[in-house]
Amino acid sequence: MTDPMRIRAQAAGDKATVRVLMSHEMETGQRKDAAGKTIPAWFIQEVSASWNGKPVLTAEWGTSVAKNPFLQFVIKGAKAGDKISVSWTDNRGEKRTDEATVS
Repeated sequence: MTDPMRIRAQAAGDKATVRVLMSHEMETGQRKDAAGKTIPAWFIQEVSASWNGKPVLTAEWGTSVAKNPFLQFVIKGAKAGDKISVSWTDNRGEKRTDEATVS
């Protein structure tokens, strides 16, 4: 299992800013190891987020996203105490879901 995502969600006025740091190697499939063999591609393909169970974001990623990607987005109408859930799936079928409460 991969390391948990670090999710911070802070309310300000009628919106909340959500910041997510994901732990993932994100290999492009173009690098070679010390023996000269190509390192297989391994990257997050889909990211989704929900607010109190309602989907608010879906993104499709590829090989050009950096290792341990950072994602930030804003949700209008979110307030302190609301639940934010973020999930990702990579090209190997591995999945991760973590949740945070808006502060």
